[in-house]
Amino acid sequence: MRPEDGAAWVTGASGGIGRALCLKLASKGWTVYATARSADELQLLADETTNGTIIPMPGDVTDQARMIEIVGEISTQTNLALTVLNAGIYTPMRATNFDGDTAAKMLDVNLKGVAFGLDPVLKAMIAQGTGHIALTASVAGYRGLPDAAIYSGTKAGLIAMAEALAMDLVDLGVRISVINPGFVETEATSVNSFSMPFLMQPEEAAQRIVDGLEKPGFEIAFPKRFALILRAVGLLPNQAYIWAIRKMLGWSGKPDQG
Repeated sequence: MRPEDGAAWVTGASGGIGRALCLKLASKGWTVYATARSADELQLLADETTNGTIIPMPGDVTDQARMIEIVGEISTQTNLALTVLNAGIYTPMRATNFDGDTAAKMLDVNLKGVAFGLDPVLKAMIAQGTGHIALTASVAGYRGLPDAAIYSGTKAGLIAMAEALAMDLVDLGVRISVINPGFVETEATSVNSFSMPFLMQPEEAAQRIVDGLEKPGFEIAFPKRFALILRAVGLLPNQAYIWAIRKMLGWSGKPDQG
């Protein structure tokens, strides 16, 4: 899809990859509708735009009625050509600090929040017979990773969700992509206590996403070397995979006491 085909909608737009992506798409000529919970942060984002147009659409992705309302408002003004369902949260979690309430919040935002956005977007784009949807998952969804007991599961779910939808959408004129970033320097990853290989800045990640959206293909994964390494290690049998990841990261089941 191109800017002349309609507008773009991005969720999780107030920070990190989502914020950088809104600015990058606007600079490419897109009218971008930006959604996050904070109206103030969205207004700051819109005011920062010197090239293109960003229109704040505040809302919580776990509020289904609001997601339907936003897509309805956009559709009354223009075609919804591109949607990037990017909102997500990450809380480190391992066996020693597993917490059901924290897990539920990640499941709500990362899976239910995406489903609530998909519902009206799929209806709008299928009716149009055109459009492009992208779900922001993660390379952490390839297989389970340490410190990501719930996060890896939610991202694996998004990858499977996109794959399943692609089997229908290929006949309906709508394209779906899955975005699998590696480590990106954001507020979410700032809580990590381990070394993050191939760490990228949000602006570089946004450029990789825009480049990927403009090319054919299902998956947009970056950095490519890191994604390929995780793909290759992920082919190992279960016990070998667990041993290899623990060895690579110097991982211990006992948390640091210091």
